[in-house]
Amino acid sequence: MLLEFRKSSYSSGGDNCVEVAQVAPAFRKSSYSSAQENCVEVADLPTGAAIRDSKNPGAGFLAVGASEWSAFARLVSTLPSQV
Repeated sequence: MLLEFRKSSYSSGGDNCVEVAQVAPAFRKSSYSSAQENCVEVADLPTGAAIRDSKNPGAGFLAVGASEWSAFARLVSTLPSQV
């Protein structure tokens, strides 16, 4: 993956420069989505996961931390398959 870096607005004009790059999440249909209309997409993030509605991806996503995502995944895995 080729990243495009830019100077951070927090960098000073001298030698203390920090560069940042945005990484777009790579969404995939969640294995917990149904085959019909109830589709949730998920993307791995370095700090957890991002979740969005596949019917409205332009509405943005919800980023959750790794521990919250793990707890959610554990909870969902205990639910009956026809919820």
